[in-house]
Amino acid sequence: MVAGPVGELEHESRDHPVTTGSADLPAPNVSRAGRNLPAAIGVGVVLGGAVLLALLTVRHVFIGIVAIAVAVATWELVGALKRGAGIDVALWPVLVGGQAMVWLSWPFGRDGLLTGFVVTILACLLWRLRGGVEGYLRDASASVFTAAYVPLFAAFAAMLVVPADGAARVLCFMILVVSSDTGGYIAGVLFGKHPMAPVISPKKSWEGFCGSVVAGVVAGALTVHFMLGGEIWQGVLFGVAIVATATLGDLVESVIKRDLGVKDMGTLLPGHGGLMDRMDSLLPSAVVSWLLLRLFVPA
Repeated sequence: MVAGPVGELEHESRDHPVTTGSADLPAPNVSRAGRNLPAAIGVGVVLGGAVLLALLTVRHVFIGIVAIAVAVATWELVGALKRGAGIDVALWPVLVGGQAMVWLSWPFGRDGLLTGFVVTILACLLWRLRGGVEGYLRDASASVFTAAYVPLFAAFAAMLVVPADGAARVLCFMILVVSSDTGGYIAGVLFGKHPMAPVISPKKSWEGFCGSVVAGVVAGALTVHFMLGGEIWQGVLFGVAIVATATLGDLVESVIKRDLGVKDMGTLLPGHGGLMDRMDSLLPSAVVSWLLLRLFVPA
């Protein structure tokens, strides 16, 4: 469950330009986005290829990919909260509960997902009691946030693949997020002059956002119509919605990282940072994709 190799580079990495000594010159192979672009593209192609292979062969393998991504991203977010703010998330309840949410959503849909989420919350509240009174509300709240932000949102991506046309639904979702990120990256690098959120993400521009909208609308209209048999106007609305949620996801993670004082959530992926750094636009988009595609093109 990884977004495009290019579009995902626009947001957070450009908030932290690479410097070499006092000259502030870009390092070798580093793009204007602040990443090692060849490494980033290579990693994105490999991960994207793995997802595509699963969808085109045994589509339910995608649920396992989501489950692995959830575990890794949860670990990274918990570590960042600890490093940046000293917050002790109830790690094991969130990890185990996250897996329960993803796997229960396969046979039981929303009921299984909601049950897994509620039980996870209860487990987090009980687990944190062992740490005493000091910081209880802070840690318990962060545990609930982590459970909702990563596994709860990601489970909607898993539910996309369950219907008979689930592979096409997931591809629509993935193509839209990649198109939004790529269109925003290209337009931002070429034309970006007006910051969209200068305090949160100084390098994200309104010109880049317009590029995301154009790319998202075109991709939405084409994928929903030709892959799912929906109407063009439904694809256009789907494209606009995913651009909005992908951008929101970028900004939310930028806020979290700035608040914690960390550049990346992890270092797992060369040229990308952590897996959580690549899932920021995917997580909220998965929720909206499931809702809108279920409305527009009932399974």
